[in-house]
Amino acid sequence: MEKKLSKKALLKSFHNWYYGHLTCFSQEHMQTFGYLCAMLPLVEELYQNEDDKAKAMNTYTAFFNTEPQLGTVVVGMTAGLEEARANGTDDVDDETINGLRAGLMGPVAGIGDSLVVGTVIPILLGIAMGMSTGGSPLGAIFYIIVWNLFAYFGMRFLYFKGYTLGAKAVEFLIGAQGEAIRDSVSILGGIVIGAVSATWVSVKTSLTLYNDAGEPYLELQKKLDEVFPGLLTAVFIIFCWFLMAKKRLSPIKVMLLLVVVAFIGVLLRFFDPGLAY
Repeated sequence: MEKKLSKKALLKSFHNWYYGHLTCFSQEHMQTFGYLCAMLPLVEELYQNEDDKAKAMNTYTAFFNTEPQLGTVVVGMTAGLEEARANGTDDVDDETINGLRAGLMGPVAGIGDSLVVGTVIPILLGIAMGMSTGGSPLGAIFYIIVWNLFAYFGMRFLYFKGYTLGAKAVEFLIGAQGEAIRDSVSILGGIVIGAVSATWVSVKTSLTLYNDAGEPYLELQKKLDEVFPGLLTAVFIIFCWFLMAKKRLSPIKVMLLLVVVAFIGVLLRFFDPGLAY
């Protein structure tokens, strides 16, 4: 009798991945344990013998790490492959499954990081920041609701699409079409991040030099605006990119460094926060 995964088992597998893809996350294993959690309900339903269950689960102890939202399609594909293996398909074994997982990690991460992290999230944050003008909480509420709805239903769609397509999706994701998508989305992501940065980041100096009569004769910001409007903002953004992309500093360390720079800048009167006490 042919074995067929139930909708209940597939949903449980998806929810395990959705909520737990970073389970026991470490630099050594990354998303491996989250993957194991996602496959457990499927293996439990497909196999009756404990040794068969252990053998199937051992397949997914191999290292795995990709962009988790788009990477859901890989989990769905392996669900279909595991179902095929449980039905005795000769072409599906440990090597086939892990070869597919290893082959898709990079391409899916490239597309996902550009599309989700580099495009969707900045767009949603840009809208939310606009709605938060004047201290309104609507921006935060909008982002929390829209992002979670997008992530949940998007990941669910990808999981079941991967389960339906199985290995047919591999050629599309790692072939010429997949490469074209990654390049296009990377360019779009760069444009979006640049637009958000130019719109919402503003760095200006209050440095002013006075003559003997106490009158200002050089206001640095005005001179910069005449020569290169937004120069300090551009330098600030490029500096942050350099620290994170080239020096591999975490965003938290970069933010702490910027706090120190801002504090020193205020003390030297290079920056003026406009605070009144």
